[in-house]
Amino acid sequence: MVRLLCTAMIVMVAGVSLGNERPNILLVMADDLGFSDIGCYGGEIDTPNLDRLAAGGIRFTQFYNTGRCWPTRASLLTGFYPHQVGRDSVPGVRDGNPGKRPAWAPLLSVRLAAQGSRCYHSGKWHLDGMPLGNGFHSSYYLRDQNRFFNPLVSYRDDLKLPAVKREAGFYGTTAIADEMLEMLRKHHQENAASPFFAYLAFTAPHFPLHAPAEDIQRNRLRYRQGWQKVRAERWKRIQQLGLVTGRLSDVERQIGSPYPDRALAAREILGSDEVVLPVPWAQLTAEQKSFQVNKMAIHAAMVDRMDQEIGRVLAQLAKMQAMDNTLILFLSDNGASAEIMVRGDGHDAEAPMGSAASHLCLGAGWSTTANTPFRRHKVWVHEGGISTPLIVHWPRGIQTRGGLRSDAGHVIDVVPRCWKLWGARSVRCQIVSKGPWRPARA
Repeated sequence: MVRLLCTAMIVMVAGVSLGNERPNILLVMADDLGFSDIGCYGGEIDTPNLDRLAAGGIRFTQFYNTGRCWPTRASLLTGFYPHQVGRDSVPGVRDGNPGKRPAWAPLLSVRLAAQGSRCYHSGKWHLDGMPLGNGFHSSYYLRDQNRFFNPLVSYRDDLKLPAVKREAGFYGTTAIADEMLEMLRKHHQENAASPFFAYLAFTAPHFPLHAPAEDIQRNRLRYRQGWQKVRAERWKRIQQLGLVTGRLSDVERQIGSPYPDRALAAREILGSDEVVLPVPWAQLTAEQKSFQVNKMAIHAAMVDRMDQEIGRVLAQLAKMQAMDNTLILFLSDNGASAEIMVRGDGHDAEAPMGSAASHLCLGAGWSTTANTPFRRHKVWVHEGGISTPLIVHWPRGIQTRGGLRSDAGHVIDVVPRCWKLWGARSVRCQIVSKGPWRPARA
């Protein structure tokens, strides 16, 4: 029997100065965001609020997720690898009860609530159980991943809400922020003496590519030069920022969606303007180029809007005078996606691209660009699938401003590090020769 002490594998903040006051924690997660999609990681998309956090905090250059949605969220919130807690599987490896976490792997919210924190969730869940049954005091759970404008399934405090009508003026990214803002306002009014843990889990920029028309229009002209030139420009900025050195990875022209049958079926619906492989831009027809430019403009608009909503949350923290002692972490659950599929209400080719009646995916051409400078995409365990930006901002605890950290880290490190910052005992666990990992006796 081998015993391990599961402590943080990295020091997430440099020059930490801790007082007696426990920090608030704001954990912000994007969905299918490429490594270089935001400005402070070399992207051309306007992300002034995230850039401001980076300038006042630190950016990690080698931080990793699990390459897919639900395994990353399991590791992020439990501090265990997903295979340990039944949230992923590997052929030939026994991993407990797939799909259901064991009782010895509570979420960070359960741990922090037991220590006196108020815990709030808004956005995607993609875990077993429901939020209020996992330590959160308030929750807005947007379950419908196929409709940004009119979700059919969502919950507030674990109670199902009515379906949203298509013309209701709803947009998922804004609604997720609205709900978190309301929780923070109520916290300030009723529980200001208690620290909070806020888990803000956006569904953007995961497909379908849905965004407000004004945000799409603001980003449309940027991508007419095509994915090869945009990728080259990102690589140049990445080097100037000192994020990654070496050489730009080659484009793997025959690597498209990880689910090629779905991509081919979707292309039958979407038409010949869709492209399933990252072919050279010059080989596309004028119609294909226009279609692809519009897709990337929508993706950029989704990232743009997410940044705007993060800005509103940050403004609320400032109004609460909570910015100085709130540890803010921003990251993505996996890299950008090469998937192409049509789900939900299907795709209306006559509807404006990016509207509720359309259903589009980023595809391999732009996903290769979004994951610059790395290889491949979401689902793969190459850097393009598993590398995430990580911005850490905490004025009271971080003395370094605007720096880079090259320490290798993983989403599994977040729970033990937050736990340690709260002055709690480290999580201990053991590896058993057969069966899942189980906690060792303290």
